[in-house]
Amino acid sequence: MEVQAIVKRGYRIRCGKGFSRAELKDAGLTLKQAIKLGIPVDPRRKSKHEENVKALMEHLSKAVLER
Repeated sequence: MEVQAIVKRGYRIRCGKGFSRAELKDAGLTLKQAIKLGIPVDPRRKSKHEENVKALMEHLSKAVLER
């Protein structure tokens, strides 16, 4: 199961390279934990989108249920 980040620029929305540190923090993850779980991280991104935080939370809840 793979999770994908989105990036908004103006009116365009595209797939991003990874989640920002702020999005990881809101989801309750550290940078090291995200890397260990195989979640893509883009440390250069500064933006935070609520859609990405929700996607991370859903991914984490599904990962816990699978174990």
